[in-house]
Amino acid sequence: MEEDKLQKIIDQARYLMTELRVRADIQVSFDDKSRIVNVQIDSPEAAFLIGFHGETLQAIQTILMFLSHRVLGEWVKLAVNIGDYRQKREEQLRKLALNLAMKVKFSKESQCISSLSSAERRIIHLVLADHPDVITESEGEGKARRLIIKPKTV
Repeated sequence: MEEDKLQKIIDQARYLMTELRVRADIQVSFDDKSRIVNVQIDSPEAAFLIGFHGETLQAIQTILMFLSHRVLGEWVKLAVNIGDYRQKREEQLRKLALNLAMKVKFSKESQCISSLSSAERRIIHLVLADHPDVITESEGEGKARRLIIKPKTV
Protein backbone atom coordinates (compact mmCIF):
# COMPACT_ATOMS: atom_id res chain seq x y z
CA MET A 1 0.00 0.00 0.00
CA GLU A 2 1.25 3.46 -0.84
CA GLU A 3 2.76 5.65 1.89
CA ASP A 4 0.24 8.46 1.28
CA LYS A 5 -2.65 6.07 2.00
CA LEU A 6 -0.98 4.85 5.18
CA GLN A 7 -0.47 8.49 6.22
CA LYS A 8 -4.18 9.19 5.66
CA ILE A 9 -5.03 6.26 7.93
CA ILE A 10 -2.68 7.64 10.60
CA ASP A 11 -4.35 11.05 10.22
CA GLN A 12 -7.79 9.50 10.70
CA ALA A 13 -6.61 7.55 13.76
CA ARG A 14 -5.16 10.77 15.23
CA TYR A 15 -8.43 12.57 14.50
CA LEU A 16 -10.37 9.83 16.30
CA MET A 17 -8.05 9.92 19.33
CA THR A 18 -8.34 13.72 19.44
CA GLU A 19 -12.14 13.49 19.38
CA LEU A 20 -11.93 10.97 22.25
CA ARG A 21 -9.56 13.37 24.06
CA VAL A 22 -6.95 10.64 24.40
CA ARG A 23 -3.19 11.03 24.03
CA ALA A 24 -1.84 8.29 21.83
CA ASP A 25 1.16 7.26 19.76
CA ILE A 26 -0.01 5.75 16.47
CA GLN A 27 1.94 3.63 14.02
CA VAL A 28 0.75 1.79 10.93
CA SER A 29 2.24 -0.95 8.81
CA PHE A 30 0.95 -2.90 5.84
CA ASP A 31 1.19 -6.68 5.67
CA ASP A 32 1.57 -7.58 1.99
CA LYS A 33 0.70 -11.23 2.60
CA SER A 34 -2.60 -10.70 4.43
CA ARG A 35 -3.33 -7.31 2.80
CA ILE A 36 -4.16 -5.88 6.23
CA VAL A 37 -3.18 -2.47 7.58
CA ASN A 38 -2.01 -2.94 11.17
CA VAL A 39 -2.70 0.08 13.35
CA GLN A 40 -0.79 0.11 16.63
CA ILE A 41 -2.05 2.55 19.26
CA ASP A 42 -0.10 3.09 22.46
CA SER A 43 -1.63 5.27 25.13
CA PRO A 44 -1.52 5.79 28.89
CA GLU A 45 -5.30 5.40 28.66
CA ALA A 46 -5.14 1.96 27.06
CA ALA A 47 -7.71 0.41 29.42
CA PHE A 48 -10.26 3.06 28.42
CA LEU A 49 -9.58 2.40 24.73
CA ILE A 50 -9.77 -1.39 25.08
CA GLY A 51 -12.96 -1.51 27.15
CA PHE A 52 -14.73 -4.57 28.54
CA HIS A 53 -13.53 -7.69 26.69
CA GLY A 54 -12.11 -5.48 23.92
CA GLU A 55 -15.52 -4.12 22.91
CA THR A 56 -14.32 -0.50 22.74
CA LEU A 57 -11.25 -1.59 20.79
CA GLN A 58 -13.51 -3.35 18.29
CA ALA A 59 -15.67 -0.22 18.00
CA ILE A 60 -12.57 1.94 17.42
CA GLN A 61 -11.46 -0.46 14.69
CA THR A 62 -14.87 -0.25 13.00
CA ILE A 63 -15.04 3.55 13.20
CA LEU A 64 -11.48 3.89 11.90
CA MET A 65 -12.33 1.59 9.00
CA PHE A 66 -15.26 3.86 8.05
CA LEU A 67 -13.20 7.04 8.47
CA SER A 68 -10.45 5.56 6.30
CA HIS A 69 -12.97 4.57 3.64
CA ARG A 70 -14.26 8.13 3.60
CA VAL A 71 -10.83 9.64 2.83
CA LEU A 72 -9.41 6.84 0.68
CA GLY A 73 -12.51 6.09 -1.37
CA GLU A 74 -11.91 2.36 -0.92
CA TRP A 75 -12.39 -0.24 1.79
CA VAL A 76 -9.26 -1.27 3.63
CA LYS A 77 -8.92 -4.17 6.07
CA LEU A 78 -7.66 -2.82 9.38
CA ALA A 79 -6.41 -4.58 12.49
CA VAL A 80 -6.23 -2.15 15.40
CA ASN A 81 -4.20 -3.14 18.45
CA ILE A 82 -3.91 -1.12 21.64
CA GLY A 83 -0.79 -1.83 23.64
CA ASP A 84 -0.30 -5.58 23.50
CA TYR A 85 -3.98 -6.43 24.11
CA ARG A 86 -4.48 -8.65 21.08
CA GLN A 87 -1.34 -10.72 21.76
CA LYS A 88 -2.30 -11.20 25.43
CA ARG A 89 -5.90 -12.06 24.54
CA GLU A 90 -4.78 -14.57 21.91
CA GLU A 91 -2.50 -16.25 24.45
CA GLN A 92 -5.38 -16.39 26.97
CA LEU A 93 -7.62 -17.99 24.35
CA ARG A 94 -4.94 -20.53 23.40
CA LYS A 95 -4.56 -21.58 27.04
CA LEU A 96 -8.33 -21.71 27.52
CA ALA A 97 -8.74 -23.86 24.40
CA LEU A 98 -6.06 -26.34 25.46
CA ASN A 99 -7.35 -26.53 29.05
CA LEU A 100 -10.91 -27.16 27.90
CA ALA A 101 -9.72 -29.72 25.33
CA MET A 102 -7.98 -31.61 28.14
CA LYS A 103 -11.14 -31.43 30.25
CA VAL A 104 -13.25 -32.74 27.34
CA LYS A 105 -10.74 -35.51 26.63
CA PHE A 106 -10.92 -36.90 30.16
CA SER A 107 -14.56 -36.18 31.03
CA LYS A 108 -15.94 -37.12 27.58
CA GLU A 109 -18.39 -34.22 28.06
CA SER A 110 -18.70 -31.22 25.75
CA GLN A 111 -17.66 -27.77 26.93
CA CYS A 112 -19.25 -24.51 25.80
CA ILE A 113 -17.69 -21.06 25.52
CA SER A 114 -20.00 -18.10 24.99
CA SER A 115 -19.44 -14.34 24.68
CA LEU A 116 -16.64 -14.61 22.13
CA SER A 117 -16.26 -12.47 19.04
CA SER A 118 -16.01 -14.22 15.69
CA ALA A 119 -12.26 -13.54 15.65
CA GLU A 120 -11.88 -15.11 19.11
CA ARG A 121 -13.90 -18.17 18.10
CA ARG A 122 -11.68 -18.50 15.03
CA ILE A 123 -8.55 -18.53 17.22
CA ILE A 124 -9.93 -21.41 19.29
CA HIS A 125 -11.06 -23.32 16.19
CA LEU A 126 -7.53 -22.97 14.74
CA VAL A 127 -5.78 -23.94 17.99
CA LEU A 128 -7.83 -27.14 18.26
CA ALA A 129 -8.12 -27.93 14.52
CA ASP A 130 -5.49 -30.69 14.65
CA HIS A 131 -6.20 -31.85 18.19
CA PRO A 132 -6.46 -35.66 18.19
CA ASP A 133 -9.18 -35.92 20.83
CA VAL A 134 -11.66 -33.06 20.27
CA ILE A 135 -13.59 -31.22 17.58
CA THR A 136 -15.01 -27.70 17.67
CA GLU A 137 -18.11 -26.15 16.21
CA SER A 138 -20.00 -22.90 16.57
CA GLU A 139 -23.75 -22.77 17.02
CA GLY A 140 -26.37 -20.11 17.58
CA GLU A 141 -26.87 -16.68 16.05
CA GLY A 142 -25.64 -13.18 16.82
CA LYS A 143 -24.74 -12.49 20.45
CA ALA A 144 -26.02 -15.95 21.42
CA ARG A 145 -23.43 -17.67 19.18
CA ARG A 146 -21.15 -20.00 21.13
CA LEU A 147 -18.30 -22.37 20.54
CA ILE A 148 -18.65 -26.02 21.53
CA ILE A 149 -15.68 -28.31 22.16
CA LYS A 150 -16.75 -31.95 21.83
CA PRO A 151 -15.00 -35.28 22.23
CA LYS A 152 -13.96 -36.75 18.90
CA THR A 153 -15.77 -40.01 18.18
CA VAL A 154 -14.06 -42.67 16.15
